[in-house]
Amino acid sequence: MLKFSSRLLLLSLAVGGSFSCSPTEKPLTFTIASDFHAQDVPDGGARLEAFIDSAAARKVDFVIELGDFCRLDSASEPFRRIWARFPGDKYHVIGNHDMDAYDAETYVRGMGMPNRYYSFDKGDYHFVVLDGNNLFDGEKYTHYAHANYYGNAKQRAFIDPEQVEWLRDDLASTGKRCVIFSHQSLDRAVGNREEVRKVLEEENERAGFKKVVAAFSGHNHSNYTKTINGITYIQINSASYVWVDQPSGTERRYPEDINRKYTVLEYSITYDRPLFGIVTLTGDGLTLEGVEGAFLPPLPREVGLGDSLGPFPLVPWIRDVELRF
Repeated sequence: MLKFSSRLLLLSLAVGGSFSCSPTEKPLTFTIASDFHAQDVPDGGARLEAFIDSAAARKVDFVIELGDFCRLDSASEPFRRIWARFPGDKYHVIGNHDMDAYDAETYVRGMGMPNRYYSFDKGDYHFVVLDGNNLFDGEKYTHYAHANYYGNAKQRAFIDPEQVEWLRDDLASTGKRCVIFSHQSLDRAVGNREEVRKVLEEENERAGFKKVVAAFSGHNHSNYTKTINGITYIQINSASYVWVDQPSGTERRYPEDINRKYTVLEYSITYDRPLFGIVTLTGDGLTLEGVEGAFLPPLPREVGLGDSLGPFPLVPWIRDVELRF
């Protein structure tokens, strides 16, 4: 578990932990976060700085955020400057709220992404970034753009047929072990999740070994790990807050001027520190070092909430994970 102390708007970082490996192995590391919603919380910049500073201090091979990051407008320019401070490779995933004010082409160009879905190699691993931001009405697929996805939830979060076929071909084209990144979870949130998981499972069967080992996702502002047919699905909590869809007692959490400026806070509970993880990959396993946070009071139980929101644990942390292949 990553260890650091923080106070609201004054976030400092002191991370620890290590991963042992044989002298002949060079582990691959990356820092991962999701759902910063940096422009929507009062300490969005400080949370992003903690993420980048941790990654730089650990000298990870790359950083990745799993969507719902920040806007392209001038008010969000400070967040993009913080992101750019990391000296190594940096990767984005498109989130649904990234499409609230833009279309995919505009956002991809603005964030410097190679495409709305893409893949890359690092060391002995192949990484795949998927885009689940498509509406499907039973006949045609339409990409999210300018908040057109608000409405019928049953039509949301599909991976389009072109992308599914690209994924099949992309996985078959490499002999490396593979890790998947998406905003919406492939275990629950993606509309055609069974179809996509079947592609991953068939590639493992075709390759004759555990080739696709893990899939990371965000979107749900929760944390859990689930294994389906040999592939581990890891839900990365929001770096900032959980949306609880009811009044959250935020007038006891922040002063009036903050609540007036950041309207998402009325129905959300923020975490007392930024949540993210550092992943280490070797030839025989994966470890995730997470962050143990807490809710800024009032706590969920003090506003009438339980331990979950529907199927999703209501928790202020990202827990450690250890997988062996």
